[in-house]
Amino acid sequence: MFKNVISSKEEFEEFRKEIGSPSERAVNKVISKIDDHCRKFISKSPFLTLSTSNSQGQCDVSPRGDYPGFVTIIDDQHLFIPERPGNKRMDSLHNLISNPHVGLLFFIPTLGETLRINGKAYITRDPVLLEKSVVNGKVPLFGIGVKVEECYVHCAKAFIRSGLWNPETWNEKETLPSMPEMLITHANIPNVTAREVSEDLQVSYKERLY
Repeated sequence: MFKNVISSKEEFEEFRKEIGSPSERAVNKVISKIDDHCRKFISKSPFLTLSTSNSQGQCDVSPRGDYPGFVTIIDDQHLFIPERPGNKRMDSLHNLISNPHVGLLFFIPTLGETLRINGKAYITRDPVLLEKSVVNGKVPLFGIGVKVEECYVHCAKAFIRSGLWNPETWNEKETLPSMPEMLITHANIPNVTAREVSEDLQVSYKERLY
């Protein structure tokens, strides 16, 4: 399927010579704790992606989002992500049971740079942390606690190239893929219309966010 695949350490080393070495700044930017700069970034972030994998290396990335600062910073080494109601598949949680290693990517709208955090994560039902994450009187059933091992800023090149925050590059709404139609096809749902699925999604978005 793919040509010129690099599949050995020796091939990678030769490839590395062609690409070149990272700058001193790129090498040294990784820190091992949540400092004041990271705290400020996390406090302004309403959205992150959570990357996990199971013991066989099968990967998953899922989004987490809420009001800015929804992630609780416990101390310089630990943070807490409340778990809101979802589809109950719990793919990330299944992975964490067999492999606690995670990667987080924090976003702030209109800001090109992102914050990357790597570490180990655990499913927790700590009542104090859950109580701090109450929204509309609803306490989350559990959350994900992360022990931070690496923190570093990622540059804005991907956002500049993609124009993600630039409305002028956005597609017209009517040209976007239909999520209801995609769900019907992928889940092989019989005797259901796209309109019915769309209405169900809207109810979920309105009434089951917390």
